[in-house]
Amino acid sequence: MKSIYKIPGFVLILMGAFFLSWGGLLVREFDGADIWQILFWRAFFFTITLIIFIYSIYKNEAISVIKKSGFPGILGGFAMSLGFIAYIISMTQTTVANVLFIISTQTIWLAVFGYLFLREKISLKTLFSIILAMIGITVMIKGSLGTGSLFGNLVALFIPINFAFLILLIRKFTKLDLVPALFYGGTIIIIIGFFMSKTIIITPHDLLISFVLGAFQHAFGFICIVIGTRSTPAVTVGLLMLTETLLGPFWVWLFRSEIPPMSVFIGGSIIVAAVIFKTLEQKKLR
Repeated sequence: MKSIYKIPGFVLILMGAFFLSWGGLLVREFDGADIWQILFWRAFFFTITLIIFIYSIYKNEAISVIKKSGFPGILGGFAMSLGFIAYIISMTQTTVANVLFIISTQTIWLAVFGYLFLREKISLKTLFSIILAMIGITVMIKGSLGTGSLFGNLVALFIPINFAFLILLIRKFTKLDLVPALFYGGTIIIIIGFFMSKTIIITPHDLLISFVLGAFQHAFGFICIVIGTRSTPAVTVGLLMLTETLLGPFWVWLFRSEIPPMSVFIGGSIIVAAVIFKTLEQKKLR
């Protein structure tokens, strides 16, 4: 698996975004598994895949690498676990397009948290991007009032917020290794899913979907992004990750004929414009 480090960073980011874009469609493919069963099995296969990857890279030092992340790694894992829960819940309560457009605001939330917790200044252009993104979210949420998907949209907001918090942790604790945080996040979800589920027994079909969702879509997606980010400028990462936002709704339209309300496309377009504007501003500052 070490050969993955030889792949250009921007290619890995695209691969990661491609893997992650299938999440919404795969969640739609479950027959009878409830939210907590999906979370348990997705996290189980995700964590197993991650352990295999970590061991293949670090060999006998794998355990010590996880331990070295310490409390920041656990805290980061807790933040990721909340994001994982919000992802599955929102995907079952609203359209895939809604969720992915809202997730794409993570760059905006990072700027907000940077100002609140790190006292980083917000430029006028960044402020404009934040306001624009909030307008886009408002349009999407307002359009969901008559469709019964308001709860799913609100829950989806926790995904970019928790991701932004995780990035802040990494910036504050520069020695934090993101891979152990992924491990802790998966482990926490396994525990929560186990105790929240009435039973973890699901059909073979749902077990297969869980395997694909956890091992390939989730684990490979995050592994590619984590490794690719190391050698790819943040500006490029932000733009390339929009691939997930654009492909995700396309898959559910192609295979399940899921067409979101027009308000989703209007609000989503505003959000994408805000993210691109914010990202291009970062490029000019470099």
